[in-house]
Amino acid sequence: MNELELAKLLFPEVTETPEDIEAKYPPRQLGEGAKVTRIAPSPTGFMHLGNLYGALVDERLAHQSGGVFFLRIEDTDAKRAVEGGVRKIIEAFRDFGLRPDEGAVIDGEKGSYGPYYQRQRKEIYHVYAKSLVERGYAYPCFCTEEELNEMRAKQEAAKETTGYYGKYAVWRDASIEAVKEALAAGKSYCIRFRSPGDPSRRVKIKDLVKGDLELPENDQDLVLLKSDGIPTYHFAHVIDDHLMGTTHVVRGEEWLATLPMHLQMFQVLGFKTPKYLHTAQLMKIDPETGSKRKLSKRKDPELALTYYKQQGFPVRAVMEYLMTTLNSNFEEWRLANPTLPYEQFKFTTQKMSASGALFDLEKLEDVSKNVISRMTAEEVYDAVTEWANEFDAELYTLLTRDPEYAKSIFAIGRGGKKPRKDFARWEEVRAYVSFFYDELFVRDDSQMPALPKETISAVLEDYQKIYNGADDNSAWFERIKSMCPQYGLCADMKEYKKNPDAYAGSVGDLSMILRVAITGRAQSPDLWTVCQLLGTERVLQRLKAAE
Repeated sequence: MNELELAKLLFPEVTETPEDIEAKYPPRQLGEGAKVTRIAPSPTGFMHLGNLYGALVDERLAHQSGGVFFLRIEDTDAKRAVEGGVRKIIEAFRDFGLRPDEGAVIDGEKGSYGPYYQRQRKEIYHVYAKSLVERGYAYPCFCTEEELNEMRAKQEAAKETTGYYGKYAVWRDASIEAVKEALAAGKSYCIRFRSPGDPSRRVKIKDLVKGDLELPENDQDLVLLKSDGIPTYHFAHVIDDHLMGTTHVVRGEEWLATLPMHLQMFQVLGFKTPKYLHTAQLMKIDPETGSKRKLSKRKDPELALTYYKQQGFPVRAVMEYLMTTLNSNFEEWRLANPTLPYEQFKFTTQKMSASGALFDLEKLEDVSKNVISRMTAEEVYDAVTEWANEFDAELYTLLTRDPEYAKSIFAIGRGGKKPRKDFARWEEVRAYVSFFYDELFVRDDSQMPALPKETISAVLEDYQKIYNGADDNSAWFERIKSMCPQYGLCADMKEYKKNPDAYAGSVGDLSMILRVAITGRAQSPDLWTVCQLLGTERVLQRLKAAE
């Protein structure tokens, strides 16, 4: 076949050459060792933890090395795209603090290597497709969907590899006359790659996570351009990564099977192959079976990024947790550097696990409690009110009614070597602060100590007579201890532990009566501090109500 004639026949409108395109995308002028990475999601409307997991690797590799991290929208599959999908992608990364240096933005795009939407790069792909036809590496295929389905059925019946290859690639060596006849008949066609591969040969590559890999060569004549002229992912991303100067491709290990195709495509096009990192899949322990499985969109709400916003996990907590799953030495670094931002940690692909990364929601909550404990009261207040403004209107109204009062609540036990760790997400704040607001206060009398009701009532009545809001912490506790003898309670905990049978209870029981009456619960921050914030009037009101 005359390939030049075929190329003109298929692409009469294409006048540019690959060299013309290359001139528009000069090499990036970056420092030695600088990495260029990209996150390239499809605008399906669903952003999941895997997107964030990979994007964090991209961002760290680029920004640690003084390189570039960009966002490209892979919108070649129009059937999967949803309205507003791109906005959701951009907003999701923004919400988690990942701001690409260039690429798609809310009102368009920024950067010199666009367009950053693949459907807008159609003419570029056609230039390279025409070049491949001219060189004998691509051809038109007029097979219908029905014919392809019949072909697959035959392959499956014969227990052969499915796909379009070898003897099944019926248009691979068609004559120019047959192509002209099909075009004249108005038949729909796609452009396929003429693979030079042989699966009996092996292709070797060093993956930065999986290590040395040896895979069978690709022999599939994959589709380059669909019948509407839009490229497939396999074709488009190779051209885009080359022109945009991508040095490292981060993607999930589910793409490993396609790696020989892509390596072959880089080779045939004459492009330098970027380094590949195939990240381990996010797994969890199934609560029903006790075994590991992939996170599921249907079963696991925590897969969706919207889950973390709705629950009120601080952004930095989610990112720090992901760092613990990405680099095995991050937790050790955090212990040694409790106040430094996670961005100062030296991320490395050498510490990434080649097997499944186990997602543990309880571990995330532990990380989140630590992150929140390092925040100032003002930072907590700002974050909680921002969350509540969207998800809990009543809490928002209460907290913003008196900001200084709310900040004083969040300041309790904050700072020092052992700060309090009362909540892991902003959704839990309502319950934590409830006893500070009469509108939310509920007393749980089941939390009272196991003392006679008459004793509990007497303690509450008598304490109202001696309570003094002006007492400091020491004087306040001395008043409580002074009440113990009249109820047969021991005022000295050491003495009580030596001879518990000699007493009806201890000063701890008396304190618990007061704690439950004032806070409604058995567990609360320092009671004296709580009373100082509530004020004498409200303390006495609650003691009276609990009699």
